Amino acid sequence: MAAPLTAWPWEFLGSYKYLLFGPLIGKALYSIIHEDPLKVLMNSWCLHILILCALRGTVHQLWSSYTNMLFLTRTRRILQQGVDFKQIDKEWDWDNFIILQGLIASTACYLLPFLQNLPLWNTIGFISTLVLHVGVSEPLYYWMHRRFHGNYFFENYHSLHHSSPIPQPFTAGSATLLEHLVLGAIVGIPVLGTTLMGCGSIFAIYGYVLVFDFLRCLGHSNVEVISHKLFEKAPFLRYLLYTPTYHSLHHTEMDTNFCLFMPLFDALGKTLNSKSWGLHKEISLNAGKNGRAPDFVFLAHVVDLSSSLHVPFVFRSFSSLPFTMRFFLVGFWPFGIAFMLAMWAWAKTFLITFYNLRGRLHQTWAVPRYGFQYFLPFALDGINKQIEHAILRADKMGVKVISLAALNKNEGLNGGGTLFVNKHPDLRVRVVHGNTLTAAVILNEIPKDVEEVFLSGATSKLGRAIALYLCRRKVRVLMLTMSTERFQKIQKEAPADCQHYLVQVTKYQAARNCKAWIVGKWITPREQRWAPSGAHFHQFVVPPILHFRRDCTYGDLAAMRLPDDVQGLGCCEYTMDRGVVHACHAGGVVHLLEGWTHHEVGALDVDRIDVVWKAALKHGLKPVSSSKS
Repeated sequence: MAAPLTAWPWEFLGSYKYLLFGPLIGKALYSIIHEDPLKVLMNSWCLHILILCALRGTVHQLWSSYTNMLFLTRTRRILQQGVDFKQIDKEWDWDNFIILQGLIASTACYLLPFLQNLPLWNTIGFISTLVLHVGVSEPLYYWMHRRFHGNYFFENYHSLHHSSPIPQPFTAGSATLLEHLVLGAIVGIPVLGTTLMGCGSIFAIYGYVLVFDFLRCLGHSNVEVISHKLFEKAPFLRYLLYTPTYHSLHHTEMDTNFCLFMPLFDALGKTLNSKSWGLHKEISLNAGKNGRAPDFVFLAHVVDLSSSLHVPFVFRSFSSLPFTMRFFLVGFWPFGIAFMLAMWAWAKTFLITFYNLRGRLHQTWAVPRYGFQYFLPFALDGINKQIEHAILRADKMGVKVISLAALNKNEGLNGGGTLFVNKHPDLRVRVVHGNTLTAAVILNEIPKDVEEVFLSGATSKLGRAIALYLCRRKVRVLMLTMSTERFQKIQKEAPADCQHYLVQVTKYQAARNCKAWIVGKWITPREQRWAPSGAHFHQFVVPPILHFRRDCTYGDLAAMRLPDDVQGLGCCEYTMDRGVVHACHAGGVVHLLEGWTHHEVGALDVDRIDVVWKAALKHGLKPVSSSKS
């Protein structure tokens, strides 16, 4: 049986827990409608509680966004491991404490009328709040925190907070009900005490609570933002303000650094970690310097406006789930548009996320261009310059393999990467388009007993390789293409006794009896109508086709699941499930793990399809078999 006050009373509500704010919202709306707006703004405690709760959530979200902007914080990170899905799920309800303290505050305002109708500002109240925090809240927290590290309280309560291996701003809110009741009392003492003395103010409450949350997030950010020079110029400050490094040491060496915000109390209690200042200076000095170079880079791009919000530095929880269009994202489109224009004007390729696999660092970089821009003729040179810059940067850093995402390796853009390899013949980094594994994934999804397939995008790199491979298996391939010249060129590459298995077709109607469609070119719902009932759409087209036919099934884009020993992975790759990456990404991973020294650019070597597939399985990558109706 669980210890008392560990579970939250509204756990059963799930996402509907925010309905607990309903009465406050209703009362605030009633006051706004029926009373003078200025008077409501000054005296409506319901409105102030709602605003304060929203601001507290915003503080945590902004800190989370900052810490996940790896292109800014990579060299300032204290613990270098990534935050994985397990930690994200554990901290999913980090904001429970905001609801709890909002309900406590509303109850207090209802029972204690003197908390209502406070003035906007009171100088004495500001000083009193500070004195009560230093004199009461700080030592009380220190004492309670040490108690929570005792055997019983740690095992039953505080271990949840410490089960997150990498401190994050949301880790600050991840704790049991009892701990947040205690923390609520610690926050409430300066607020209530100052008000009881008759010198409370609205500004003091807002300021104290928000600064309290700000400093909690600072300590749990895992990013060192305070320079060691500050403490060298004013040594006494190191006892008045903790740093992210200081608190991170508490999470790695839990018998030290118990203070709330002021290390003074650790010094008085003789629990100050002796490495605190030295480690802080070391990390501060290394800020801005190049850290560990990645072994592998996946060079991605943004698909569209909505998907641009599917990155950890926007919403960490959203990015940890496969991308789907959600209604709440519409409100963020203006910011997305502004960000898109800014990236188009100034940005260079930047780091999005990373993970570790068998001692090797894997990073995802993003070209700051959106999918539609790859189809604008005047934008192509600029995109190729961005890709080239990323390849040269990776080469200079010592990256071993860089793999190109779908549009970054487009045949019409740069010949599947051949442009860069030919222009820079001395590259040490291996440039990989990953299409060999993409072809292998698609081909291994096709049932062995299939005798006929319909193939659109038939003369592309992938289409050509798939057609040649299938005809060797004695499968009849209906190749949709208007170019007889291109078709005949591919047909001549097939063995003489297999060439008749390749058949040129020019209309979708030719596939009305074929149940295996391989889609390499976007097709409209009208064109999908020609598929017979029960057909399955395999696809390697970006963006994926619409799931229009209810009587047919649709495969996802070619993908593979990363090996089970991947570490620090906490972001889904676009619409892929957790731990699943696009086949072109996986192809680069295999290239690295195998230690291959050749570039994989341009046309596919059909003979290597089985070689790459077997290598992927050997290293623990797994096929993802899924179909959707």
